[in-house]
Amino acid sequence: MHDRRQHLRELLAAHVDADDREADHHRRFDELLASPGDVFHRRHFVPGHVTASSFVLSPDGADLLLIEHSKLHRWLQPGGHVDPDDRDVVAAARREVLEEVGLPTLELAHEGLFDLDVHEIPSLKGDPAHAHYDVRFLFRSPTRAVEAGSDANAARWVPLAAVNADASDESVMRAVRKIVAVR
Repeated sequence: MHDRRQHLRELLAAHVDADDREADHHRRFDELLASPGDVFHRRHFVPGHVTASSFVLSPDGADLLLIEHSKLHRWLQPGGHVDPDDRDVVAAARREVLEEVGLPTLELAHEGLFDLDVHEIPSLKGDPAHAHYDVRFLFRSPTRAVEAGSDANAARWVPLAAVNADASDESVMRAVRKIVAVR
């Protein structure tokens, strides 16, 4: 079995933080990976567990795919928990896109981790409040054909220039700034 913890350590070691906030997230990831237990398991609540998500660009790179998250009721990138059968966090991120919007094929548009975020999840359905340690990848879709699936009330392509802080949180805005900088 592939060692997911070691793979994530390698990805983190190669990652360059964009700002002080992301550097703090990076430090928190390092602390999480040094802790005991299966930090990839969705029931690892103290302090939280690793999740994986994807910033997906349209075929021409002009638009970003966002979903209206069914539990959080916010427009965010597709993503979620790492499942036991996921080989690594990249596989988890790809699977989440397939489940949430039906895209089976994605081209990696940035080598390695694209962004890191640690965010608090409120107590839901009997689970205590905890943190999601989210590793984020940048992909390009070969098609614009998407359909909302699990955990998504809706899915839509948003022009990069139209993604704004009113509709999305700061972690999405940081990713948009990074995407614009690397284009």
